[in-house]
Amino acid sequence: MCELLGMSANVPTDIRFSFTGLARRGGGAGPHRDGFGIAFYDGKAARFFHDPEPAARSEVARFLGAHPIKSLNVIAHIRQANSGSVSLANTHPFTRELWGRVWTYAHNGQLRGVKKLPLEFYKPVGTTDSEHAFCWMLCQLRARYKTLPPPARLDREVHRLSVELARMGVFNMLLSDGRTLYAFCGKRLSWLTRRAPFGKATLIDEDRSVNFAEETGPDDCVTVVATGPLTSDEDWTVIKPGTLLALREGQIANTLHSEPQDAAKGVLSC
Repeated sequence: MCELLGMSANVPTDIRFSFTGLARRGGGAGPHRDGFGIAFYDGKAARFFHDPEPAARSEVARFLGAHPIKSLNVIAHIRQANSGSVSLANTHPFTRELWGRVWTYAHNGQLRGVKKLPLEFYKPVGTTDSEHAFCWMLCQLRARYKTLPPPARLDREVHRLSVELARMGVFNMLLSDGRTLYAFCGKRLSWLTRRAPFGKATLIDEDRSVNFAEETGPDDCVTVVATGPLTSDEDWTVIKPGTLLALREGQIANTLHSEPQDAAKGVLSC
């Protein structure tokens, strides 16, 4: 399966520590060797880095490890291909513009029949079911709202659309417009919040640890979402399937849940 990593913070934050743990699974400690991508938000815009090479061997990943880019919202993805060839066009996260904001999306799962959903405005560049689902979701949002709606209203609509897609298979998703980081769990996703008093954290897949008390301020708050826990000495919370978390300024601002109507079965893929 592919793996996801998202971060929401109340101050510009360096995600290199968590990204290092994720990148090790990209063809190193894990089988996700079919490319990686990461997006760093700066207000309504974002910086993107993509590489169809394995993250564990990628020069782009090494560059990111050596050059900290601080951000309030981050989405990263390592890919194990199933739907669509290994190529730059099929490498997550995908991006589109809506309401004058850059939207970024990454998906873990397999959606049967999703390409039958009509697309009226946004079109895929690649051939994955993931990108088609993203285009469909943004088409639905664009048709429903002419301008950016209030956060709580948009939260409900993103949850409704996520539940609809989850009925087609496995749908674990990260989505952001720079204001909110959305995390929807269709089958497997976890989160943790780091705030004072900060402590030490150790990566599961690499012999590396950091003392966040030396790296952060007393008012800092950061929430990290990942497919599975990245550290061995922190308390990660498993998200219940059918749940959407809306993260703003490092905290969970809204939680919406709907019991899955159809059990999502099948192989996790991207």
